[in-house]
Amino acid sequence: MELEPEYHQYKISVPQEFENVFTHFYFAENTSDTPVTKTLLPTYQTILLFCFGENASMVTRKKTKIIVDKCLVFGPVRQAFEYTLPANSSILVLNFKDDSFYRFFGKFSVEKWIKHPDELVPENCFTHLWYQLKEIDSTTQQIHYILEFCKPYLQHQNTTGQLLSTYENDLLNPIKVIAEQTHQTERNIQRKQKEQFGYSIKEFNRYNRFLKAIKIIEEEIEKKNKIKWFTIIDQCGYYDQSQLIHDFKHFLNISPTRYLKFQQEICNPKSE
Repeated sequence: MELEPEYHQYKISVPQEFENVFTHFYFAENTSDTPVTKTLLPTYQTILLFCFGENASMVTRKKTKIIVDKCLVFGPVRQAFEYTLPANSSILVLNFKDDSFYRFFGKFSVEKWIKHPDELVPENCFTHLWYQLKEIDSTTQQIHYILEFCKPYLQHQNTTGQLLSTYENDLLNPIKVIAEQTHQTERNIQRKQKEQFGYSIKEFNRYNRFLKAIKIIEEEIEKKNKIKWFTIIDQCGYYDQSQLIHDFKHFLNISPTRYLKFQQEICNPKSE
């Protein structure tokens, strides 16, 4: 039996042309008579969200309530937050990949976590875009319209951004390797990483370690196996149980065992 039969959500794949711009699109709608609240896991991505129908809302870690009026851009999403979808409302979310937010807007807004996208551009083009999308019934067609809208503004990825995006060797320091490859200082590569991606390599590695633990837990839950915490600690490279607990509290503000109890209410956009 479906726990929330009137709440529908699904991921939408990205056309090949935009695979280095977005990881995926996400759609959710609440057709019930009551609001539905979910918790979104951190993604370390910057998100552009369009809301249709009644205004959705979000609550930050500091208990600040944000009302989503038409559209919002926020991120990188470093910690979990709650979002509420009112009755008869829907959201369409674009998840920027790597440095693509920087390539689109030409800046990263780190002083404020949440903004209306029209604050980042000279004209009110995103408000206008929202009105255009509102008249389109098909989610697929809405996405197509958004992608066509993006094309003129999207800058090509520079060499440093491309190397940082595609670096896969876990044994070597990517900052040092890329600095040598591009004849730049390590400090300059670190600055560009923060400026173009919105986060440092160090904090992103910590997030990936946590995400690996979440993936193992989800797989074990699906198989209905008992969670072996010390196996997770070993496989994910944690020093001990306290470090694992610390990461759960940092990213989710709950303990690992509490995560097991509330796992159904937590949305993991990176799970398949």
